[in-house]
Amino acid sequence: MKLKINRLSTATNDFKTFEFTVSQENLLKALEEIKTNDDPTLTYRCGCKSGVCGSCTVRVNGVEKLACRTNIKEGDLVEPLKNSRVIKDLVVDVSHETLLIKKTNIGIKESASKNISQADVLKIDTQSNCILCNACYSSCPVYEVNKEFLGPFALTKALRYENDLKSQDEEIINSVQANGIWDCTLCSACTFVCPQGIDPKMDIMQLQNISSQKGYTNPYMNNFDNSMGFDSFDSNDFGFNPNGGF
Repeated sequence: MKLKINRLSTATNDFKTFEFTVSQENLLKALEEIKTNDDPTLTYRCGCKSGVCGSCTVRVNGVEKLACRTNIKEGDLVEPLKNSRVIKDLVVDVSHETLLIKKTNIGIKESASKNISQADVLKIDTQSNCILCNACYSSCPVYEVNKEFLGPFALTKALRYENDLKSQDEEIINSVQANGIWDCTLCSACTFVCPQGIDPKMDIMQLQNISSQKGYTNPYMNNFDNSMGFDSFDSNDFGFNPNGGF
């Protein structure tokens, strides 16, 4: 079958689409087939090859997928992840992971000697399965307008440590206020592409609820414009006049 790959040309600094004929249905094996038989310069990233490390994430027909878990169809288009600098072909710079997670102040603190029950473990079990594959980061539309946005995986990690009895540092919630939980559009794009079944949107909503309980407020509510055709609640005139002024 035919497989198309969108690759960055270092000579012209733009993308060009190349078409290859492959016999393998699994995408990662198809990429290995191309590199072995057709073009040894094809560059992609992979590690465990079993859906654990998350390093082989690419976009297939515009949707983020783990190459090792994806079966391809005739004419599929493979591209590198969005929102990251492309280094070569399907390999992107993922150094932002460390930076974004570092900003959330997460980690085990000095109270690590606390006794933990099985119920406590279950509270953090889902979020602990994040493999930092960057699928959610690539799918997130917020980065198109705000490059400083902490993003889905960093906020999921923040909730994981906020709910961890061995951590529970007040700084976690404080650190996700600016360029964090209130900047999310709750569009669910991150949830749809997560290969681990994690729901970052719901995690962010939980962080919003925790923040509200701790006295934080959505800063964008202060920017609500009452002049957008609605009358003030302080007024005796409540907006639309059904009599049309007659």
